Amino acid sequence: MKTLHTAGIHHITAFVSDAQRNVDFYAGILGLRLVKRTINFDAPEVYHLYFGNESGAPGTVITFFPFKEGRKGRIGAGQVGITTYVIPPGSMDFWENRLEGYSIAAEHVERIGEKYLAFSDFDGLRIELVERAEGPSSGWSFGGVPPEHAVKGFGGAVLYSAAPAATAAALEHTLGLERIAEGDGYVRFRGSGDLGNVIDVKQAAPPLGHGGSGTVHHIAWRAKDDAEQLAWSDWVLERGFQPTPVQDRQYFNAIYFREDGGILFEIATDPPGFARDEEADRLGEKLMLPSWYEPHRAAIEAGLEPFVVREVEAGQR
Repeated sequence: MKTLHTAGIHHITAFVSDAQRNVDFYAGILGLRLVKRTINFDAPEVYHLYFGNESGAPGTVITFFPFKEGRKGRIGAGQVGITTYVIPPGSMDFWENRLEGYSIAAEHVERIGEKYLAFSDFDGLRIELVERAEGPSSGWSFGGVPPEHAVKGFGGAVLYSAAPAATAAALEHTLGLERIAEGDGYVRFRGSGDLGNVIDVKQAAPPLGHGGSGTVHHIAWRAKDDAEQLAWSDWVLERGFQPTPVQDRQYFNAIYFREDGGILFEIATDPPGFARDEEADRLGEKLMLPSWYEPHRAAIEAGLEPFVVREVEAGQR
């Protein structure tokens, strides 16, 4: 079988504690679009919320499971340590001022020749912003974020591995990313896409993390279609990993495997996308359920705490 190459990140999924605060941060402050409100198919009493650009294109979407009574997580080895978003060149001052207006502490950091603005969301999930010219501009504007400064999508991620050399090998030899740089205690890889394409692996293994609010559950990589995903399943198995059967996630199909550094990887298909069950201009407006849960809609809705997508006033948290 020929070597496969993922274009980069499809989506990232994390745990948070409260749906309204989650929506306030990612839609109200970061200005992302809530492109889908649905449920965790394995735990229908829990929302599954998706935020991205105007269409929820692969490489732009972060998703969340809000567990109101869930434990607090600890970021560490076996996880995505930092989620990186890309913004247009010349936008850093806007975002530094905006975060300051919401009393969100941010600091400037540098890694492998790039400058980042680093901060955390309301649950402690670590976020960075980086300026890059590549990648399409977002067509979504909300909450006082003008189009010329809007988040484009993912810049990439920083992986915290319990076995950094093994994780680096999986990125290069299983996912087909190109190793392009090393420095400041990180190894950098790049995919062929123009968003979600720069992945850094921390070379020193930090203490083990544990799941819970404020941590990433998994990172998903792109497959262009169902046929390629099946090829990925065979390829991942050939490389010594144990992929799951294909899972129907309504808006993409998914397989999962855990690499040797402890990080849960998913390979997700680009199609069919989020407009399969809602009009493109109405994405995220109502609770969408897969067909097998529709008979239980009333009970599911009664058990979910309502939230609204709203503009967040400066100083409001």
